[in-house]
Amino acid sequence: MLQTLLQSLPSWLAPLGSHAASAAGTGASGVGQAAGRLDMASLLALAAALGWASGLRLYAVVFMVGVAGLLGWIPLPDGLALLQHPAMLAASGFMLFVEFFADKIPGVDSLWDIVHSVIRIPAGAALAAGVFGADGGTMTAVAALMGGTLAATSQAAKTTTRAVINTSPEPVSNVLASLAEDGVVVGALWLSTQHPLVFGVLLAIVVVLMWAMTWLLIKFLKAAFRRASRLFSGFAKVT
Repeated sequence: MLQTLLQSLPSWLAPLGSHAASAAGTGASGVGQAAGRLDMASLLALAAALGWASGLRLYAVVFMVGVAGLLGWIPLPDGLALLQHPAMLAASGFMLFVEFFADKIPGVDSLWDIVHSVIRIPAGAALAAGVFGADGGTMTAVAALMGGTLAATSQAAKTTTRAVINTSPEPVSNVLASLAEDGVVVGALWLSTQHPLVFGVLLAIVVVLMWAMTWLLIKFLKAAFRRASRLFSGFAKVT
């Protein structure tokens, strides 16, 4: 009896194995076909959005794009399919939860930004490059440079803005700024997938404004530090 069952087991498992392989093949081809439906403008817009938004909310970008791809809301290129993996979703979701609150606490937000300045920029470059995949050749390199530059731009603007906001003791401005960034990231990702050309125009304007704002805020911070140093030096002379 037992020998008969063991002999029959391979024939029973064969249909299951072929079904699983078929399902895996269908899923993989589905991702490739989905990416094929994106034209060059859509791919560039997605790469730019991933890079720019990563400088503001890296973990939110990874989590939202992964969920959107998993649920079939947007077609993810093969290079971004990893974002749909349950382990990646769990890790990015946890870090998103931590960042959501850390980014709204005065002082902690600036420390968080400083620590993540070495993470957001290369991550933005990697995510942008992932849009074209490892076989993208020149476009993968272009996307990586674009994503890293945009991530650095938004990261610098965010860090300097939070440093200026933290010169005020009240916490309301920190919360409002953080919530505004949350909304901007969601809006940017949506606009890049639905209206890529409109997103491209708006992004170009926003990047120029960010450069100008960062330059002005750095000048403000330098002046504030000079005033503070003179104030402390005056106190030292009096004492």
